[in-house]
Amino acid sequence: MKIRGALALQKRQVLIFVVLLGLSRAGNINWIFLGNLARDLGLKVDELSSREARVVSDDNKKYLHLDLLNGDLLLNEKLDQEELCGSTEPCVLHFQVVLENALQFFQVELHVKDLNDHSPTFLDNEILIKISEGTAIGTTFLLESAQDLDVGSNSLQNYTISPNSHFYIKIPDSGDRKIYPELVLDRALDYEVEAEVRLTLTALDGGSPPRSGTTLVLIKVLDINDNALEFPQSLYEVQVPEDRPLGSWIVTISAKDLDARNDRKISYTFFHASEDICKTFEINPMFGEVNLRSPLDFEAIQSYTINIQSTDGGGSFRKMHPSS
Repeated sequence: MKIRGALALQKRQVLIFVVLLGLSRAGNINWIFLGNLARDLGLKVDELSSREARVVSDDNKKYLHLDLLNGDLLLNEKLDQEELCGSTEPCVLHFQVVLENALQFFQVELHVKDLNDHSPTFLDNEILIKISEGTAIGTTFLLESAQDLDVGSNSLQNYTISPNSHFYIKIPDSGDRKIYPELVLDRALDYEVEAEVRLTLTALDGGSPPRSGTTLVLIKVLDINDNALEFPQSLYEVQVPEDRPLGSWIVTISAKDLDARNDRKISYTFFHASEDICKTFEINPMFGEVNLRSPLDFEAIQSYTINIQSTDGGGSFRKMHPSS
């Protein structure tokens, strides 16, 4: 703890830095020792009682306990950085130590440091991709990204794919600091030689040691499908008033497949969609219509960027990025 000197009735600043797993516990196993407040404030222990010292939090939650018998400041439970602050850094909880007689205040900041206590996880245990044997080398395929509740250096940092002779992983610069894996075809597929390829996709975080999560990538090799899907435009920009009624149409996405036999099998889905996007919009998988699912709030979110993937009956696809 660090303390800056001040006159009575003025505020002092007390900074407490917490590394949750590195804290020692006090005699009572339910308490986590932070420091001796009496010593750090330059007070005698009996002054805490005589001056009716107490700890007050901004949200009235009692995370801290002041032991008036010895002056120890204690934490009554382990804190979860993700639960308290989400992805916000630094994660700071604000408290006050109040001395009633004579009245004096001390500001306390409790800095909660993230621990690498979450492993990356995939929503699905298996990712199915259908790829034509005629697909050109260098073609990329978007893969579902993993989720990691940790933040900063403990968050998701990299992806790897199990050794194989056809594919490698590329992580493009997304511009939003998020890590999206792409599967790149490095050697041509041959349906007659190998109709199915199984790979293990591994997501790694930046902890020490790193945590990881895996999912199966199942690639179905399809007989020749000469034409990939194409969109008439790669970007749709739509302005929507926040009072648009629920169920309202937003935009229609339409892809074209020159392989006539696959034209009626084109399907549309959201890709890399956040929880906010899934709650707010829905897409008709057959016709590509994006509709409003829940109310818009301009003050909360001013814009959405939605990735939409179209897939044809032969398994080839192209992605586009409409925004609303």
